[in-house]
Amino acid sequence: MLTNVELSSIERKSEVTFSNVTGMVSFEHEYLLELVRSRPSLVTTLMAEVGVHVPAFDEATLGTCDLSDRRPTEYRADAVVILKAKGKPVRAVILEVQRKPDKRKKWSWPVYISTLRAIRKCPVVLLVFCEDRATAQDCALPIDMGHPGWILKPVVAGPSNIPKITDIDRALTDPELTALSTIVYGNPDTPDGMEVLRTFAHATARRPKDQPSYAELVFMLLPEFDFAQLFKEAGVVVSAKDVIDHPYVREWVELGKTMGKAEGEAVGKAEALLSVLHQRGIDLPHEAEQRIRSCTNQDTLDNWLNKALKIHNANELFD
Repeated sequence: MLTNVELSSIERKSEVTFSNVTGMVSFEHEYLLELVRSRPSLVTTLMAEVGVHVPAFDEATLGTCDLSDRRPTEYRADAVVILKAKGKPVRAVILEVQRKPDKRKKWSWPVYISTLRAIRKCPVVLLVFCEDRATAQDCALPIDMGHPGWILKPVVAGPSNIPKITDIDRALTDPELTALSTIVYGNPDTPDGMEVLRTFAHATARRPKDQPSYAELVFMLLPEFDFAQLFKEAGVVVSAKDVIDHPYVREWVELGKTMGKAEGEAVGKAEALLSVLHQRGIDLPHEAEQRIRSCTNQDTLDNWLNKALKIHNANELFD
């Protein structure tokens, strides 16, 4: 069982920084990282699924993502997990999420490994998660380091390596993996996909009070109407408050509060609403976007946020 997840000041900052004022980080890029932040040992499941040996450990903690090694060039991994046995590191895992091929990674990934190895004094694994086959094939290409016998072969995992969780008992004991399984396989148009969705919905409804819910995360990534109905049937309610409290949109609300104006929080909620609509693929006419941005009534914005979780087009938002 995971205990004592330790975050440095750098990690606390990275945990909440899902977006910034200049451009939103892709939610599709962040969902796996959020699940790993919630349960760092999730990376061991991914490694086991692709045949990588996982040493015995009794604790998994998040490590610093800053791998710059005190040099001008900044090297920062998506996530770092440290596996410990009796308080000592036995393996470090660098998790990178790649949505498209990037030739620059062939130069930076070896730096990540060597720097973390020097810092933690333990073996290091580079685990790359890819959402499509072409990117996976590119990331899996060996990296010739130039030194005789030194060939870096990144460990690549993808959606095909994620198990389909359809057993309610496993879903209840492994909520992060179940959420990931639902994001990857949830599809109301196929029997298997529907079973995955149903398992997630009922596990969410039956989860212990101290267990985190990933309903809003899955809901925002899988916004099909049938899934919303399934949540309702299972007794799972996803409200505006759930969405506002989600790290992905919470920063907009906090940003509004720092503006020093009475309507600051309303501005933040408006940006959060626009973010949710964008992630659900709902196109907004310019007039509708301006109406949202100019609204200062927080009750109205909360009502629109509730609707944003269920609607299929912009017209339904203001009905």
